[in-house]
Amino acid sequence: MSNDRPIVRFAPSPTGYLHIGNARPALFNWLFALRHGGSFILRLDDTDQGRSREEYADAIRRDIAWLGIAPHRFERQSLRADRYAEAAERLKASGRLYPAYETGEELERRRKRQMARGLPPVYDRAALRLSDAERAALEAEGRRPHWRFRLDETVGEVRWDDLVRGPQHVTVASLSDPVLIREDGTFLYTLPSVVDDIEMGVTHIIRGDDHVTNTGVQIQLFEALGGTVPTFAHHNTLTTASGEGLSKRTGALSLASLAEAGYEPMAVASLAVLIGTSLPVEPARDLAELAARFDLSMVSKAPARFDPADLDGLNAKLLHAASYADVEERLEALGVDGGEGFWNVVRGNLVRLSDAALWWRVVVGPLDDMPPLDEAARPVVESALALLPGEPFGADTWKQWTDAVKAATGAKGRALFMPLRQALTGLDHGPELAGLLPLIGRRNTMDRLAARLHSSAG
Repeated sequence: MSNDRPIVRFAPSPTGYLHIGNARPALFNWLFALRHGGSFILRLDDTDQGRSREEYADAIRRDIAWLGIAPHRFERQSLRADRYAEAAERLKASGRLYPAYETGEELERRRKRQMARGLPPVYDRAALRLSDAERAALEAEGRRPHWRFRLDETVGEVRWDDLVRGPQHVTVASLSDPVLIREDGTFLYTLPSVVDDIEMGVTHIIRGDDHVTNTGVQIQLFEALGGTVPTFAHHNTLTTASGEGLSKRTGALSLASLAEAGYEPMAVASLAVLIGTSLPVEPARDLAELAARFDLSMVSKAPARFDPADLDGLNAKLLHAASYADVEERLEALGVDGGEGFWNVVRGNLVRLSDAALWWRVVVGPLDDMPPLDEAARPVVESALALLPGEPFGADTWKQWTDAVKAATGAKGRALFMPLRQALTGLDHGPELAGLLPLIGRRNTMDRLAARLHSSAG
């Protein structure tokens, strides 16, 4: 790292909702900026007006804010077409951008012939051999050119030192001259991206390793436009647990769906960042903590498989460590007003914060779907009702009460505690009853024991 503060960018297309795989480069860039005191640009690649949607643009901004990313700058490529047109003219003037007239079908036939002859299926630059008269004849037929960037094959290889993958190279002869401008005059991704990176001073391009082969072309385009070539880092990409790629179009594992399902942003961020690295996958409390742990050198070169089931464990750990002050407002929004005492009792049993509302209903009642009372448990419940201590209920009430019931019935262990747990909560699992009992209170406890005996007798 130089002493200069890095400038990074996240440049999604607003053609669908962000998923967990998109969160990975967004977070990698944000954490890199945090760690090195740099700045982060959110730049919408919205030049494809046919597929871009404002609802997706709004969702992108909302989703990265949910993760905790606060861009220092926001840009839209759809507002910068004049800058791309000016760059294209400069490339044409220097002979690096040339018109080609082949149709998709013609190019496909040519590729197949080359492969049949054992040749690499790269564009053969036939358009450069056209005379002015031949070009005029093609345009008279109604053909409009697409424009290709002429790669400099004299360099042999394009090399760069990747912050994740180490020394990399691409052989220029293995690449086709890329199309930068379509027949209809619209720009493909490559030209706007490089123009923006130059003009916005981007110093580091951190993205998925599916872009590695694009890098050779982009480095040559940076140089052709007189820009400084940024430092590249190509991280491994996320797949589903079964190894399939993620897609914005399917909506699978979208950030919006994960938020709606009740996952904590830092559980999602921690898993999206740490999976597929040499670091243990443990939740960080905030992005600053995650940035302090994380370094690009720790990222594996192998794909990383994202299993949503892993989120539950991380989510639970975050909630178990959360203080009441961390969640007070959110609990109130859920209709939970048990205060700090309730939170300290139940948080160890939560996987998602919404689970707290379920335990609050257990506390205040009424209870539904009570399991049937085993006749062997009836003496325990009858004794518990008869021996119920007076108020106030405190931290020692549960032990004093169950000691008395044990002495009266001889029941112990599961035979003692399970009938009482089921009678008081309607469940066979949950927080320690020593903590729940004072929250439930004497009146609720007495009513539930009596109802349990009555329903069984009926």
